[in-house]
Amino acid sequence: MKPLRRMTALAAGCCLVLTACSGEFKGVYDLPLPGGADVGDHPYHVTVQFADVLDLVPQAAVKVGDVPVGRVQTIRLGSDGWTAEAVVEVNGDVVLPADAVARLRQSSLLGEKFVELAAPDGTQPPQSARLADNAVIPVSRTNRNPEFEEVFGALSLLLNGGGIGQLQTINRELSKVMTGNETQIRSFLSGVNTLATDLDAHRQDITAALEGVNQLATTLADRDAQVSGALTDLTPGLRTLTDQRTQLVAMLQSLDQLSGVATDVIHKSKDDLVADLTALAPILHRLADAGASLPKSLEILPSFPYTDAVIPAIKGDYLNVYASVIPAPGVPLPPPGEGVPPGLPTLPLPASGVTTSGGR
Repeated sequence: MKPLRRMTALAAGCCLVLTACSGEFKGVYDLPLPGGADVGDHPYHVTVQFADVLDLVPQAAVKVGDVPVGRVQTIRLGSDGWTAEAVVEVNGDVVLPADAVARLRQSSLLGEKFVELAAPDGTQPPQSARLADNAVIPVSRTNRNPEFEEVFGALSLLLNGGGIGQLQTINRELSKVMTGNETQIRSFLSGVNTLATDLDAHRQDITAALEGVNQLATTLADRDAQVSGALTDLTPGLRTLTDQRTQLVAMLQSLDQLSGVATDVIHKSKDDLVADLTALAPILHRLADAGASLPKSLEILPSFPYTDAVIPAIKGDYLNVYASVIPAPGVPLPPPGEGVPPGLPTLPLPASGVTTSGGR
């Protein structure tokens, strides 16, 4: 037993001496883990940005499809001071797309953390545009799974200060609300069912209405210049209305006063107006009884003493009338010119009769 201890101490001392002589030993994190991934002779490096790396440590495994393909070299604070950057070393034979994603996972419930690299949405790695050396996977393409401690912490919060302790109170209050209100609750649920049924039956109408609103919005967007022009042109008119606000208010007030006066006049003259209409009623009745006689008499009035039957026989646009007066037997005729006002010409009268002649 003692020789074995001596050999172990001697080997450890030799390792320490050799490491100290080389000057490359920086800590226990620099020692590769036993059974780690083989990165080959030409590995490439990728910088993965995480919002939180939790307790990820250097030399942790890097896996693709649960197969170790590399290891974590260093973990450092990002340049923005808010993110963590993990520089990983990957075997050069592993092909990943340029838009690869990275996840921080755990080997078991209480196991170690490792970084998983994968193609987005589980797609196969392409033949071109592969993840190159010194590439960066940003925070937008990385995430992490919930921690065991976080799950139990949330469960503890739920059990101790959450709603579990209030379930009895909630159940009791629901029983109070529903007791005696079964009819109203059943009616409410029936109304909700009817509403949902009507909405489902009018899905096409609702869709058409939404499409119409969309078309209207598109039309308004296409006519943005016209709408802006119309609003711009309305500005002078609105300014004029604003400037004439006093006159408009005065006009409305005057109209209000006029309506009051007109109402008062109508109320006061109502009896007289009714009496006038009552007195006018017999005249209107007589005019109605006259029927077609009145229009016919109005036709004769402008052409008196010639009727419509006589006027068409006259040719031209003028009419001459000659009349002779025959005195009664035994009545002497006055001398020519007697009884005629001075200055008027006297014409001899024909022996008898009345003659007419038309011009043209």
